[in-house]
Amino acid sequence: MPDLSGVDPAAWDALDHGPSPFTEHGFLRALERSGSVGEGTGWEPHHVLVERAPGEGASEGEAEGASERSSSSASSAGSLVGAVACYRKMHSYGEYIFDFAWARASMQAGLPYYPKLVIAAPVTPATGHRLLLARGLGPDEREAVIEALLRGVHAVADELECGSVHWLFCSADEHDRLARAGHHRRASFQFHWHNHGYADFEAFLATLASRKRKQIRKERRRALQAVDGPVCLVPAAEWTRRDIASLEAFYRRTCHMHGNDGYLTPEFFELLPALLPQRARLARVQQSGETVAGALYFQTEHALYGRYWGCRSEIPFLHFEVAYYAGIEHCIREGLPLFEAGAQGEHKLLRGFLPAPTYSNHWMRHPGLRQGVERFLRGEARELVGYMDHMRRYSPYRKDDDGEPLPLPQRGVGEAGEGGERAAAEGDDTLDVG
Repeated sequence: MPDLSGVDPAAWDALDHGPSPFTEHGFLRALERSGSVGEGTGWEPHHVLVERAPGEGASEGEAEGASERSSSSASSAGSLVGAVACYRKMHSYGEYIFDFAWARASMQAGLPYYPKLVIAAPVTPATGHRLLLARGLGPDEREAVIEALLRGVHAVADELECGSVHWLFCSADEHDRLARAGHHRRASFQFHWHNHGYADFEAFLATLASRKRKQIRKERRRALQAVDGPVCLVPAAEWTRRDIASLEAFYRRTCHMHGNDGYLTPEFFELLPALLPQRARLARVQQSGETVAGALYFQTEHALYGRYWGCRSEIPFLHFEVAYYAGIEHCIREGLPLFEAGAQGEHKLLRGFLPAPTYSNHWMRHPGLRQGVERFLRGEARELVGYMDHMRRYSPYRKDDDGEPLPLPQRGVGEAGEGGERAAAEGDDTLDVG
């Protein structure tokens, strides 16, 4: 499907998206309607749908029928039982799982790397389900729908002459299932904050080492003294026109500081109150009654996601307050168990965010490129496991009785940071194409 305009939002959102809002109908349609994805952006939607015709069950024949409908229009009478949000890509920007080295090696070997097919939430490095399945499916029907979706994805890749398929920031279960289907595993990591039932922000601080605790208190005090009161997260349903204009201006300024124009159009921010009235949140910061800084958050019942921060002028420590501490305090107040604050930043570690695994899977059409990528991933995994071991030494949390840091997640290597995208594109990583 070229976009989601013909798909019933309720039917799409009834599928299991996991904790993330970034494959929900409202978010994807905001990208489509605003022109942030689509013609001329390098992100061309080609979504795959699986529908169950009236009266069909979880038989082998039903799986075959689902496959035949996997790329059909949503105007048919069948009920939606599975979907994959796919994009034909002509570049590797806005993905945050870097494959620039693969593209360079492929082109040096005389093999075109683009177009490729990417299954992801566009320009959003957040883990979520990529195989969107109806809830309540039995084991046999669930597997039949997954098989139909995989066939549909590869049929789209064939039709569009894509040389590779990339599943980015998928769930751990999907990571394993896709590996069984012949898609190479790749692990990476981000820094996430976990709510362990803290009563308030001070209860969280009490779990940190004394020096880290004092540093955070100092940063919060300095930041909040410079602005009007505490930072609150305002739902999009309550935004004013001035809020939207400020948010877009902050986003654009931050992008320009990193040497790019940004991926999101102004219309994207304008659509959020209508399409994501409770999901989207603005951390609004005022000084003498004027909005001087802000951050865009997204919230579900299970998690908080920090996406874009910006300000009019630099205020010491305000970035930490708006992008991290206000989010942590909001999670504690709302009882949210998880806070993902974006892709980059070893500085997050010192502020209570711990390394957490993220996953992707990759399929290459050309045998030589496939073998080269497999060798690359083995070497990358070895190097990044060592880096993860190094990072564990710097946990900000209090040590146990043996003087050891609190345990950190063991599974997951590497980080793809938003600020590091340009460096990765210009890097000199090597990949041998056999």
